[in-house]
Amino acid sequence: MSISSQSHLIYVDVSSMTKEWTEYTLLAWPVDSFQLEEHESKVFSVTPSEPSFFRYTFPDGVDSLVVLASSDSPHCAILSVQDTKCPVFEMDNNVKFRGMYQTMTTKAAITVKRSDFSTASFFVVLVLQANNRDCTTIESILPRVKNITLTTKKTMPASEYVTAIVIAVVVFAGFYMAAVLIACFYHICDKNWGIPDLSEAERNDGETWVITRPREHSYGSIHDETIRQRELGELSNAETSATAVGESDSSDSLDTTDIDLLHDADEEKEVVRTKTFLYVADLARKSRKSLAKRYKLYHWNLVTIAIFYGLPVVQLVITYQQVLHLTGDEDICYYNFECAHPLGVLSAFNNVFSNIGYVLLGILFLILVWRRDLIHRKAVQRQDRLEKYYGIPQHFGLFYAMGWALCMEGLMSACYHVCPNYSNFQFDTSFMYVIACLDMLKIYQIRHPDINAKAHAAYLAMALIIFIAVIGVVYGTKYFWIVFAVLHISSTFLLSVQIYYMGRWKLNLGIFKRTFLLLRTDCCSRPMYPGRMALICLVNFLNWGLAIYGVLTKPEDFASYLLAILIVNLMLYVAFYIVMKLVSKEKIMLLPLMFIILSAVLMGFALWFFLNHLTSWNLTPAKSREQNQPCILMDFYDSHDVWHFLSAMSLFFSFMILLTLDDDLTFTRRDRIPVF
Repeated sequence: MSISSQSHLIYVDVSSMTKEWTEYTLLAWPVDSFQLEEHESKVFSVTPSEPSFFRYTFPDGVDSLVVLASSDSPHCAILSVQDTKCPVFEMDNNVKFRGMYQTMTTKAAITVKRSDFSTASFFVVLVLQANNRDCTTIESILPRVKNITLTTKKTMPASEYVTAIVIAVVVFAGFYMAAVLIACFYHICDKNWGIPDLSEAERNDGETWVITRPREHSYGSIHDETIRQRELGELSNAETSATAVGESDSSDSLDTTDIDLLHDADEEKEVVRTKTFLYVADLARKSRKSLAKRYKLYHWNLVTIAIFYGLPVVQLVITYQQVLHLTGDEDICYYNFECAHPLGVLSAFNNVFSNIGYVLLGILFLILVWRRDLIHRKAVQRQDRLEKYYGIPQHFGLFYAMGWALCMEGLMSACYHVCPNYSNFQFDTSFMYVIACLDMLKIYQIRHPDINAKAHAAYLAMALIIFIAVIGVVYGTKYFWIVFAVLHISSTFLLSVQIYYMGRWKLNLGIFKRTFLLLRTDCCSRPMYPGRMALICLVNFLNWGLAIYGVLTKPEDFASYLLAILIVNLMLYVAFYIVMKLVSKEKIMLLPLMFIILSAVLMGFALWFFLNHLTSWNLTPAKSREQNQPCILMDFYDSHDVWHFLSAMSLFFSFMILLTLDDDLTFTRRDRIPVF
């Protein structure tokens, strides 16, 4: 049989352990369809002793493609891509010695670039393993044959990435344009250019408060009322003197100097906080300058933490990427290989770049907070009464910290997606923990400005949460789950009581007696603080349910479970705040209402894409690849990339909710704003 008109020189080496002459027969036959073609499917069978390999030659104009292997059989095999050199490593004990390789059960996909090979061609090798140990960690004897379908598909060249990148950047640039347009609209409608002015409401009618509403202004993006107050307790020296002279001749007159007016009730915080119904004025007694310095520590400490935390992370993921390229072991990183677009040293550039939304929207939020901070400072310079007696005390340190945390979430998530795997998953979630904690601290600080946690204590608590997350991921035994459940329930209860009594609860040996008194007086009868009691009861029941669920089911992804606990508590706290605001007959203005709707809708869609798992580092690499799916957006982004985009938008709008939610109280007397 004639194979070709050309002659080829073939070397065959035969060896044997016997010292005697041994006869053997050498058989050779042509392999049909040895050459792979683009979009062509090849169906074949492999066995441990009879692997298969094919050759692919890059046509002109094709610089990269993806080699796809699929099978209905879950038996373990190895897909390898090697340079066209001899020898070809095609045995289970040497197939990992050259090129790139992946273990596979039902799916495998390797992205191949022309620049990776010395010639414009490569071999595709498939080897069936003798057992399942490499794919499932469970050693079991396999059947002797596996049917595989092999295809190749041209990928998007790097030169066409620009379109997908530009569209994503333009979408987020639209947020900047919208912010500018809204700011310009409010400035045009306000002759004071966003700086509130009390002068138009100046009235002097003794000790009464005069409130006039001649027109609407905007405090930045705030519709406000114009109000003027006569400072409480202010009497002119002339009036005081006249009163003293007029009453000195009367024997029946009352000498007020002999009466203890109990000023401690207005000055001592321990006395103030025992009032049945508190107002923001009761908890806003500390100097603004001292509080401003205290809250500034939040974002400066966070910047320092981010630098020290981020630099080793960058070093580690770069090392992972280098090891992947040097060894060719693509089981190291858990990519969605069916939608992994390489660029430079990055194997999945799209997964890294899709985190740009967190960074851009974090920067935008910082700009908006800075603008509002500037407007507030100018307003205070014009009339300091606004700072002392009106509205929610304005402290922006936590807002700045939230903006920095959103930026860092984007950077850390990008670092994680350079090489996602079991060992570095905490990089992707650490700043999500921080964001959730900062949001809850900010909600509490809005109406409790004097008694919020200090920055170092707050970050120490966050570090403890991250430490627990690491322990749960590495040592998630049943004993850990029991200890965590007990810690979860007890810490929730203690924190709830601390919030209920506004920091006046002491942790000492008398805690059991006080707990009994609390249950007897506040839980078995009408509580002293009904709103706060409703909140802590709901929070405790919910967290006890989550703790029991964790012990019974033991979720494999403990880090996501812990994040879900924080997110659920945050959402509950935000909902409670909004409900209490409405119960107190306060307004939800148009802008924060829009942010509430947008944040809820976007988060709903984002969670749908997030739950559409494409990878799972809780599984082996081969089992994880069974969940891989093709790109769904512009043939460049997958479902997880869409989650990045939508969750970044939702987080930004949730931040804007907190920034604008109390805009209706800008000119409301502080001693009329309830605490809840």
